[in-house]
Amino acid sequence: MTLTQLEIFSQVAQLRGFTRAALRLGISQSAVSHAIKALEQELGVSLFERHASGLALTPIGEQLLQRARAMLGLAATMGQEAADSRGMKQGTLRIGSFGPSASIRLLPAMLQAFRQQAPGIEVHIDEGPDRDVLQWLLERRIDVGFVVLPQTSFHTFPLLEDQMVALLPAGHALCAEPAVSLKALCEDPFILSQAGSAELVESLFQSAGVRPNIRYRSGQLLSTLETVARGDALSVVAELSLPEAGAGPARYQTRPLAPKVRRKIGLAVLDPAQASPATLAFITLAQSLCAER
Repeated sequence: MTLTQLEIFSQVAQLRGFTRAALRLGISQSAVSHAIKALEQELGVSLFERHASGLALTPIGEQLLQRARAMLGLAATMGQEAADSRGMKQGTLRIGSFGPSASIRLLPAMLQAFRQQAPGIEVHIDEGPDRDVLQWLLERRIDVGFVVLPQTSFHTFPLLEDQMVALLPAGHALCAEPAVSLKALCEDPFILSQAGSAELVESLFQSAGVRPNIRYRSGQLLSTLETVARGDALSVVAELSLPEAGAGPARYQTRPLAPKVRRKIGLAVLDPAQASPATLAFITLAQSLCAER
């Protein structure tokens, strides 16, 4: 088997289709089909099966995909280490990012500084909820990911802290309070923003022994802000995820939770010993920039 076959296998599995993988890789669909067929013949197993809903991995395909991604990750690390030894900066850095906190407030400045430091590194960014970033790390789809700390399954690097706040419509009775309890947020309809730390918010209510009246679930923070601003629901969000002050009309207000809830954000990798030089350089840069905030 070759690394090219493993890369094609990985892309077909990720995109759930031969045609989409061919477009992503810039090769013909027949080349993708040939590579998968040759890999299956060499391994003596079927990697994919077709259903009415589309292409899916077989059980052994799921298992071998983890091995393939690990091998591709190590090969990429070797290539970048060799390039660095020649005084070059080449390769790819794959970053997982969640919510506006990372994607809007943190990542742009980091990418700008990293581009100046390593202009030859191609950066790929996958965005999704925090739970997706954790899964991408396990699957080795990304080299490094923004996470909410603590995370016991990964090696982590702390970046900064912010706090969780109650998000209220302007003029709501709770706006008169200096801080808001989780119990008080259970009396109105609630919108759960799944763009960032949804699991953290749910665990906060569970730990407090109360249950919010979840009427809405939103995959985008902008939808959450608009729903709250209209007075349709309350929410709990991370302070760092909100637009900067003055970015829009004060149609909603925030109040600290009582008691206060701090949120720690960091970067995570599976194994720093196997991380590429580009990955380690990005982590060092990110920590340095966050220390200056």
